[in-house]
Amino acid sequence: MRRLLFALLLLLPLGALAANTPPKIGLVLSGGAARGLAHIGVLKALDEQGIHVDAIAGTSMGAVIGGLYAAGYTPKELEQLALGLDWKEALSDSPPRVDVPFRRKQDDRDFLVKQKLSFRDDGTLGLPLGAIQGQNLSMLLESLLVHTSDTRNFDKLAIPFRAVATDIATGEKVVFSKGHLPQAIRASMSIPAVFAPVEVNGKLLVDGGMVDNIPVDVARQMGVDVVIVVDIGNPLADRKQLTTVLDMLNQSVTLMTRKNSEAQLATLKSSDILVQPPLSGYSSTDFGRVPQLIDAGYRAASILAPRLATLRKPADAQAVALDEARTPGERQPVIDRIEVENNSKVSDDVILHYIRQPLGEHLDLERLQRDMSTLYGLDYFDQVQYRVVHNKTGVDGKSDNVLVIHAYGKRGGTDYLRLGLNLSDDLRGDSTFNVGGSYRMNGINRLGAEWLTRLQIGGQQELYSEFYQPLDVGSRYFVAPYVFNQAQNVEATDNDDPIAEYRLERYGYGLNLGRQIANNGEFRLGIAQAFGKADVRVGEQDLPDYHFNEGYAQLQYSFDTMDNVDFPREGENIQTSFREHTPSLGDDDRYRQWEFHLDKALSTGPNTWVLGGGYGRTIDDADVVVSSFLLGGARQLSGYRQDALAGQNYSLGRVIYYRRMTERSFLPLDFPFYLGGSLERGRVWNNDNSYDTGYVNAGSLLMGFETPLGPLSFSYGLNDASEHAVYINLGRNF
Repeated sequence: MRRLLFALLLLLPLGALAANTPPKIGLVLSGGAARGLAHIGVLKALDEQGIHVDAIAGTSMGAVIGGLYAAGYTPKELEQLALGLDWKEALSDSPPRVDVPFRRKQDDRDFLVKQKLSFRDDGTLGLPLGAIQGQNLSMLLESLLVHTSDTRNFDKLAIPFRAVATDIATGEKVVFSKGHLPQAIRASMSIPAVFAPVEVNGKLLVDGGMVDNIPVDVARQMGVDVVIVVDIGNPLADRKQLTTVLDMLNQSVTLMTRKNSEAQLATLKSSDILVQPPLSGYSSTDFGRVPQLIDAGYRAASILAPRLATLRKPADAQAVALDEARTPGERQPVIDRIEVENNSKVSDDVILHYIRQPLGEHLDLERLQRDMSTLYGLDYFDQVQYRVVHNKTGVDGKSDNVLVIHAYGKRGGTDYLRLGLNLSDDLRGDSTFNVGGSYRMNGINRLGAEWLTRLQIGGQQELYSEFYQPLDVGSRYFVAPYVFNQAQNVEATDNDDPIAEYRLERYGYGLNLGRQIANNGEFRLGIAQAFGKADVRVGEQDLPDYHFNEGYAQLQYSFDTMDNVDFPREGENIQTSFREHTPSLGDDDRYRQWEFHLDKALSTGPNTWVLGGGYGRTIDDADVVVSSFLLGGARQLSGYRQDALAGQNYSLGRVIYYRRMTERSFLPLDFPFYLGGSLERGRVWNNDNSYDTGYVNAGSLLMGFETPLGPLSFSYGLNDASEHAVYINLGRNF
């Protein structure tokens, strides 16, 4: 009996100690796209109330917020990130146009349709696995979590963390407890068909919400005693709200996620805490309502403060580790080496050329982001990513930090077909149209040679084929031989009256040597020969026909920093060329021509002004039909029909104004609507004084849309030469 009493006395302190041991707290953050930003507000409230969690499990947007929090980001930092982030850019693949190589910027101006079809080397059509490859999103996660590159075990983060994904091939749940943190988060939020799946260890992984949108079970498996669950999932729509195919698609996804969510919520105990922010007025795409979403989460958690107070506990080792992670010595390590992992058509040296990170210096994330955007803009890759690896052995046995660039070649192929349509109709019987297509073969060799062929029929017919061969790994210098055939209608006038319309045809070949200027421009110096004829198409048939030979040297300079080709908000576009026709190169005559175009966009709020115009000059005597420039059409001396004016010289100055009337969408599919107008002043004349319009003042009213096909505009133009017209333009605006 004495021994029994003694044993009981020994156990009493242990029991008291167990009773005073605070419970381990798990935080469960559900998926819900933009609605998941409410998680930030919940974290703010938990921090204010002194609640320290011991583990985090998240799905989709819950994995994004939870992973960043576990890696040491404070709720305040997360709020600042969400408020300052360009969500439209983050949720797209398109890099900022200023970072795109100049060669690719030229593609924007060739044809109308923005989307292109890709083909593999065997000629089969290559379709992507998702509408969005996730390039910008992956880059964002890498930049935010670069300081966790050495952390392969997620239990070693400031707060142990799990992310949930779905194996799309088997439907099985995949729980990330180790690996590369940005990749795990990216896999967890890969909404099927919207984002391309993430391949990890041979598995194609998509959004975890398909199998476990509120991963309570995952948190419990991490050994927690109590869970705080934040449910921000979409509610089911009622019968009256299901009116479109998109409604049906959203309802199907919600049915799937709510079913597994309800199953998880049914496992909650009385000691667990459920936070359900009031989000009935918010959709999964409301990335433009960040403050309201965060506030909804904050208020929902604050209301539960009395219950949460029971979970407050003194600081422990976990809290100390979190504080240390929140004040890291360096989130930008010193880079000692750069390595490339590349399975694309271009060489490692080409990729390394675009990475400007100095060795022995701290990682410059801003510069690296721009470099990676330029690389992705080359159109050779599904994704280009990076990570920093701390190599403990390093060179000569010393530890170092290695910046590893991963270049994943396009599975869908790198040969592209683009189709286009451009039309203009003044609704008075005169119309012009052009239908065309271009086919670009990329990666002909490891330096990135291209073969571009462009065909266009309609008012302006063209066949152009160019072989573009870079002479160095960065395509700074290049050589570009080409052949071409062109045909268009040109009016001949006498004393300002049109007397005939000629059909002008020419074909020829040439060679350009060039130098690219960063991502913004290029110089080209070349020579060409052409042969052609001009026959009377409409008018006095006794007028002479022309047969001619041309030989000329040409210098061209192009500069393009526009952020958008269709409706730019900022940037400049400059195009200038000088030609010297000379008999020494096979020309019939000796004369010179130069042409200059300028557009500069300036914006404030939703308002944009585009200032610019053009000037073309023919120096010396030459046949008018052969040496004429074309002018006329919407915002090209409005009131005249398209290309109605032809002369050896022209001048045009204009101011274009438009205002965006619709709110900016944060999804890749955005259809902005604009209202605006233009004021223009210009003149067309010949050198022999047989034709001179004098200075014409013109203006137009504009209604425009940005569509997947390109800019669609309706405008009415008039001028003081008593000309007016209504235009429907599907194609280039300026």
